[in-house]
Amino acid sequence: MSEHSIQDAVRVALSKYGYFVVRTAAGNVEMARGGYFNPGMPNGWPDLTGINLIDNTIFFIEMKTPIGRPRPDQMQFHKFLKKHGICHGIARSPEDAIKIVQGQLCGYGFEKYDREEK
Repeated sequence: MSEHSIQDAVRVALSKYGYFVVRTAAGNVEMARGGYFNPGMPNGWPDLTGINLIDNTIFFIEMKTPIGRPRPDQMQFHKFLKKHGICHGIARSPEDAIKIVQGQLCGYGFEKYDREEK
């Protein structure tokens, strides 16, 4: 299953629970007619940005395949979010994403990579 197809399944699953979630592109995006477009998000910004409409908190989800690893810029953004206690994590399935949001988890899925950096 591709990262994009997992992301689509996650968006559907989160919306069924009433969460507002959007795909957020970061870095330069190649345009079909040539050239690049920069949507304004900094490199490392997670794939999905959402709002828990029940408690009005924000959350971020980084999508990865079962063997995918976060890039250095994604690790840097994770550290920023973790420092501020903001709900975020790596989702490899819809179940991971629901666990992150419902549990208000901070850094779910990044733990292994945090240990590798030490």
